[in-house]
Amino acid sequence: MTTPRIDPGNFRQLGPFNWVFSKGAARVIGVPDAHIFSTLGRAKGLFRGWLYFSSRMMPFGRLPRHHSEMVIIRTAHLRTCQYELDHHKRLGRRAGIDDAEFERILAGPDADWSALEAALLRGVDELVANKDLGDATWKELASHFDERELIEFVLLVGQYDSLATTIGTLRIQRDF
Repeated sequence: MTTPRIDPGNFRQLGPFNWVFSKGAARVIGVPDAHIFSTLGRAKGLFRGWLYFSSRMMPFGRLPRHHSEMVIIRTAHLRTCQYELDHHKRLGRRAGIDDAEFERILAGPDADWSALEAALLRGVDELVANKDLGDATWKELASHFDERELIEFVLLVGQYDSLATTIGTLRIQRDF
């Protein structure tokens, strides 16, 4: 990736809350700077709104954490967003996704999944490629999830698709 278009911010550029959050996240991740937070934190209140919105789906969403990590990893893979793959490989481990399953997620919905998991991955593929879900995929997902969870699924894919666009456009550097 090329040079960042917007550099990660310092205390003055981030403000107290965003700076403390960014530093705390970096400590948890085990890196000197969590670039996604120290860059987006420069947007001040918008950053805090984005954090709230994002956290309502992950980690505090209604979808099981294992499923939300599958969705995020597949979206990041399809969007070639190595930054998100780095983080969600680690977060996925916490949700029970080992290296073999991580590779199967990258391989896609035809890699020997349960009906639900294949539908999740197929849904990600369709939303990223077509910005819509086919009727068969919708029907399969609706047989496993209630309306609120279906909305959350669509928003989760859209959030990480948008985040991949933001990371790429701003040229946010990986954290190691």
